[in-house]
Formats: sequence, structure tokens, C-alpha cells
Amino acid sequence: MTQLDVMYQYGAVPSEAAMMALAQVRKVYGIRHLQVDEAEKTIRVEYDATRLTEPIVHQLLRRSGLDILDRVSLLPPQPEPVAAAPAAS
Repeated sequence: MTQLDVMYQYGAVPSEAAMMALAQVRKVYGIRHLQVDEAEKTIRVEYDATRLTEPIVHQLLRRSGLDILDRVSLLPPQPEPVAAAPAAS
């Protein structure tokens, strides 16, 4: 089993019907965990990559009625490398 996480930002507040449909997404074989952050308007999905792919997870969320805007990177921003100072002669 290969567990992966993907996070999406959504636009409109999910309707009651969309939240009920998300509850059904949790029952899909391979979906391990859903975490909705209403303050940040994001949803994080932990899934089994041996059973599902990221495009399938995205499609499941869209079909539930969630207004997916964009995929959010889970990696923190990396600092820019510092250029080495030229050597003095």
C-alpha cells in the first residue's frame, strides 16, 4: 500500500448535498481519509495510490459537487539558493 496525500482549494461553500456526497466518497475503496478546512477552504485527501490515481480522486471530488479551484502544494516553499561570493584574487 502506498499512501499519498493531495490537497485542493475549493471556491463556494459546499452545499448540504455536496457534504453528503463527500461522505459517500469516504466509502470509495482506496480513500483513507478526508479532511475539510473551512477556514482555509481546502480539502485534503489521503488515498491508496495502488488503488487510485490523483486524477480519479479529483474527479470523485468534482462529482460530489465540490467547487474545486486548484491543487495546493503540500511542500513548504523552498528558500532560494544563495549564490557563492566570487573568490578574491
